[in-house]
Amino acid sequence: MIGEAYVACMTTTLAPDVLAIAMQLMATESSTGNEGRVIAVAEGILAELGWNVRRIPVTPGRDDLLAYGDRPVELVFSTHLDTVPPHVAPEIVGDRLTGRGACDAKGIAAAMICAATALKAQDVAVGVLLVVGEEAPHDGARAANAVRNSCKVLINGEPTESKLAVGTKGALRCTLTTTGKAAHSAYPDNGISATANLVTLLSELPQLTLPTHPILGATTVNIGMLSGGVADNVMAPSATARLMVRLVTPSAETIAILRAWVGDRGDFRVETEVQPVLLGTVPGFDTDVMAYATDVPELSNWGTPYLFGPGTIHVAHTDDEYIEIAELRASVDAYVRLATTALSHTGGDTHTAR
Repeated sequence: MIGEAYVACMTTTLAPDVLAIAMQLMATESSTGNEGRVIAVAEGILAELGWNVRRIPVTPGRDDLLAYGDRPVELVFSTHLDTVPPHVAPEIVGDRLTGRGACDAKGIAAAMICAATALKAQDVAVGVLLVVGEEAPHDGARAANAVRNSCKVLINGEPTESKLAVGTKGALRCTLTTTGKAAHSAYPDNGISATANLVTLLSELPQLTLPTHPILGATTVNIGMLSGGVADNVMAPSATARLMVRLVTPSAETIAILRAWVGDRGDFRVETEVQPVLLGTVPGFDTDVMAYATDVPELSNWGTPYLFGPGTIHVAHTDDEYIEIAELRASVDAYVRLATTALSHTGGDTHTAR
């Protein structure tokens, strides 16, 4: 149970409690598209801690939040408050905080709020940008990117196992549809099976030569969903596969390969694209490559990007999502250290991986 840890945020006279803030945020359901209530909760937390808070409209009932102090923001901490469903209430189990958003990414948001509050007290020109819609379709990040700012450094938060990411893969969501002709299955010569044609196409995927990158590694393809046909005794008139491609080079390169592969054997359509990026690094942090996509490519106007966060992506989106409480608490100081060092290394740019 939540118990004594579920308490109101500390006032500005005391250091805010990262565990309490994380649990406040996690207690509110906020699956993508339904973030209105958690944004209100976060707004109250930030206001209580003495921040100026601006809402950035995204779609009706959905806003991003930008918290800032008395000076123009030079460094912004940013992560997302939307989660995948279903909502799982926060609970302390041994040394872990469990529940939806523990590591992806409400625990991270809490750590960023605490780190930024500590830096603001030291007169650092810092801000906090909390967005919606990261899980799909990154509309919160795009809305935030349209806001004029003079920010030099962006520290984005995702579960990186407390390592500094040297790069992230991009993401390509696409569909592949084959068309057949319905007929009685006892007379297959009278029809065309769209499902058989789709299976033939998909069986060729492992043989495709897809791009690789010296830092980001290999392009990967996941066949996420399959649908098609009307009954087992009917030749299927249509069939569709939904694919998720993890990109390591600009999306156009992989799209061209996939279109050539499909040719006139099906209808290939791109739904969303997130480009891969190479990221800033500083001394004193372990580093790694993250195979997932983030909001970073959509926040290109917010300065040199860094990616860091407590927790592991391997439990995100699962019923057993958790974060180690010790790692969560340690991340506050890590964010302070990263921000201080990154500000002294400003001048870089976001780079699409090539």
